[in-house]
Amino acid sequence: MAAGILLTRVLGFVRERVFAHYLGNGPAADAFRAALKIPNVLRNLLGEGTLSASFIPVYARLLERGDEAGARALAGAVLGLLTAASAAAALVGIALAPVLTDVVAFGFEGATRDLTITLVRILFPMTGLMVVSGWCLGVLNSHRRFFLPYAAPAVWNVAGIVALWVAAFWDRRPASLAIALAWGTLAGSLLQVLIQLPACARLLGGLPFRVSSAVAGVREVRNAWLPVVLGAGVAQVASVVDTQLGSLAPGGVAALGYAQLLQSLPISLFGVAVAASALPELSREAGREQGGAMLRDRIGAGLSRIAFFVLPVAVGYVLLGELLVAVLFETGRFGREDTAVVAGLLAAYGVGLLAQAATKLLASGFYGLRDTRTPVRIAVATLVVGTALGYVFLTRTGLGVAGIAFGSALGAWAYALLALAGLDRRLGAAVIGPRERAALARIVLATALAAGAGLAASRFAEGLPLLARAALAWGGFGLAYLAAAAALGLGEARSILQRIGVPRR
Repeated sequence: MAAGILLTRVLGFVRERVFAHYLGNGPAADAFRAALKIPNVLRNLLGEGTLSASFIPVYARLLERGDEAGARALAGAVLGLLTAASAAAALVGIALAPVLTDVVAFGFEGATRDLTITLVRILFPMTGLMVVSGWCLGVLNSHRRFFLPYAAPAVWNVAGIVALWVAAFWDRRPASLAIALAWGTLAGSLLQVLIQLPACARLLGGLPFRVSSAVAGVREVRNAWLPVVLGAGVAQVASVVDTQLGSLAPGGVAALGYAQLLQSLPISLFGVAVAASALPELSREAGREQGGAMLRDRIGAGLSRIAFFVLPVAVGYVLLGELLVAVLFETGRFGREDTAVVAGLLAAYGVGLLAQAATKLLASGFYGLRDTRTPVRIAVATLVVGTALGYVFLTRTGLGVAGIAFGSALGAWAYALLALAGLDRRLGAAVIGPRERAALARIVLATALAAGAGLAASRFAEGLPLLARAALAWGGFGLAYLAAAAALGLGEARSILQRIGVPRR
């Protein structure tokens, strides 16, 4: 799964560099980011995240019992209902594009607003395609097929890259390029679905498409899905609020997009990967004898694994983020001032990165216990906290758009702490027990040692070309962390060293 996510994210960075080169941080970039945000709200409400929490547990239990016919019928009914719902939503979205634009990006005026409306109408059909892709992911993950569904979005990135490159031969005006990218994005969504459907058809013995709520298991999926949608809705409201606040500052929406791409990489690569691969097992274990202890151990181990990979990245974003942003995006219409803005956002996101990466695993713990309501209640409470803080930091301090990210980071920590407390009560013991606390202490120490090495390497490399300085700083940071972690006895570090051929001493 991590390999599939890594492939997708690497191509995503290529796509974003091409985007930065042609569109920079200007009005057309703002318009495209805002237009993509609008259909993505529905995609996230109906697609991968909500399906993982509601469909996979029911489908996996049917497979565990050997009821393959029942599992097949359920998969077909869910596919039919999701397709019908997302198609209707897409038609409504196209019709209401001006209204939606005014709600999501109320700071846009004139040509920027008009371009955003056009882009929304092109991109909205993507919603239905991405929901079907989320269904494919649910089926494949339940059958322990992880690489394909997480590698499939790579073609989405490739389609966008090709669209921009080809369009640039005829018309380099930012508005025209944004429209070309929107059509390429829609085409990439279709390709993303088409490369997954054959594998799903093989596992299901065909595609049992059926628009029916009478199939056994559909009601259970629906009952679990509604609270999850509410919880995802809270997250989407927070995302829309970020866009609304960002639209008040020129280039704010585009800058948030660049920073969120980097923020989401470790979250997807480690947080989402650990949570998604654990959810089917959590669902199976919850019904077994001693299931509570097994759930607690699995969640605790998952949190330790997430911390091992994400904490050093978070510290690196805070201390060395500007070098990374400059290397990745500083080209064409994306200049030095844009780098400073995005680096500030990245540092602010870094403060909450570990909490945000752990969020999905903590929520999956509740889903495995068939409790989809508690994560919603926690999400609602922390949305209020994060939004209020983001607005205060944006308008009352000198942080600028970075204040939005800082408020989001603090809200993520509030969610993580409340979710941990809730799981501790449900499972009868601390999820982060003595073993996990000891591992976390060693991770913190290794990260601190690596941070010193990274800063020293960056200072030593001053005066070198940007790419060389960034490579030395981040390379020194990474190698120092891996060496320190292995010396401190962290199993993940020793496993990595063994995989790359370093003999164990």
